[in-house]
Amino acid sequence: MTLHSFLSCLGSKLCCLGSHSSGCVRDPSVTQVTRNVPSGLEEYNPFSDSRAPPPGSVKIPNAPSTQPAIMKPTEEPPTYTQIAKEHALAQAELLKRQEELERKAAELDRREREIQSLNQPGGRKNNWPPLPENFAVGPCFYQDFSVDIPVEFQKTVKIMYYLWMFHTVTLFLNIFGCLAWFCVDPGRGVDFGLAILWFLLFTPCSFVCWYRPLYGAFRSDSSFRFFVFFFVYICQFAVHVLQAAGFQGWGNCGWISSLTALNNSIPVGIMLIVIAALFTASAVISLVMFKKVHGLYRTTGASFEKAQQEFATGVMSNKTVQTAAANAASTAATSAAQNAFKGNQI
Repeated sequence: MTLHSFLSCLGSKLCCLGSHSSGCVRDPSVTQVTRNVPSGLEEYNPFSDSRAPPPGSVKIPNAPSTQPAIMKPTEEPPTYTQIAKEHALAQAELLKRQEELERKAAELDRREREIQSLNQPGGRKNNWPPLPENFAVGPCFYQDFSVDIPVEFQKTVKIMYYLWMFHTVTLFLNIFGCLAWFCVDPGRGVDFGLAILWFLLFTPCSFVCWYRPLYGAFRSDSSFRFFVFFFVYICQFAVHVLQAAGFQGWGNCGWISSLTALNNSIPVGIMLIVIAALFTASAVISLVMFKKVHGLYRTTGASFEKAQQEFATGVMSNKTVQTAAANAASTAATSAAQNAFKGNQI
């Protein structure tokens, strides 16, 4: 039943109840109400269970815009908040402290192993070169990077050790290069003999004269050993440059010798070019590591004055020097006494 029908029926009944005749006279107020029903209420049923609003009161929402949201090119990315910055700084500080603690732990471990090696029966035993126990000659040096060298210098000392080995291998290959050149050109016998001499001479001398001073300098922070290393290593670098050049008659398969050998035999010339490249690589790496060691030397606090003091202390503490000085002093005192006794007699 619609609202219009309900109102009409209600008006008719009211008219019938209010009249005393068989005809029904309509009340004007009721008729006016029934005629002035708003549009949209004609189909509205108040007795229905549906809670939907009247048809006329429903509003259709505006359709959303389909245009995608695009960030303007001029807009800058959002900056970190103050809390995020503080968190990042705190995390970086924690990582820095962790690295420092790990470095200190490694240093303590190194010192502990050093003490243990010193407390062994008979003290430290030489372990380099690693020779068999039943060999006629035993090891001559003690070498252990994790025990002797501080953690921050271990990588540098290891690279210098590998550089010495690399140069030794290059000198060994230089012997075969000069031998091949001698087989092609019989007049190169001098180069072959000098190649053998350089291998036998430079291999132990370079180890003793510049590598061991560097090892001892980083082990004991010795300024004197640093100066010995720098002096000898400059000479070693000059030798690398001359070997890479490869002058004829000098026993080196450098660039000059390799280009000359190409005229007689291409395979021998290629072999000599490879050896010349190895000599060049040794010279370049030596220059780079010289700068590296010099930079570390400046951070250790070493100086020329300390080197002089260490040299004077080392010389005076040497037993041989002390014995020689005592003998010289006693001889001088004896001579002075004899001269004084002769003077008194005259």
